Amino acid sequence: MKLQRSKKILAIASGGGHWIQLLRLRPGFENLDVIYITVSKNYLNDISNEKAFIVNDANQWEKWQVLKLCFNMFRLVLKIRPNYVISTGAAPGFFGILFGKLFGAKTVWVDSIANVKEISLSGRLASRFCDHRFTQWKELDGKNGFVYKGAVI
Repeated sequence: MKLQRSKKILAIASGGGHWIQLLRLRPGFENLDVIYITVSKNYLNDISNEKAFIVNDANQWEKWQVLKLCFNMFRLVLKIRPNYVISTGAAPGFFGILFGKLFGAKTVWVDSIANVKEISLSGRLASRFCDHRFTQWKELDGKNGFVYKGAVI
């Protein structure tokens, strides 16, 4: 997939390994207009002066946090209007992919390397709205439409 310089890329990851894996993809974003969304102000130190937004994190057991995250991601995707959305997970990435697709963006999900035996819940949900889905485990190649092309870490 070739990206054009004038296109906006929205790169989304929650915390921990999801964020580290997204950072490992950064060389592919050189000279492109990238806007990051993550869940901690501390992560902004990793991307220096690049454009970024902070949202709350949430999981399936925190219904009100999920609703708040959903609203925040809708608002940001509407504001940014990205041409491409890429995510390494989890909940913020799912909503970014969902709303990105709703507004016509091309979407890419890279499932976390932590998911050894099955595709993550967020990955399975997001895959319905993805143009490209990648797993980092050869054993999961072809499962739920995911493709193995190697590992980020």
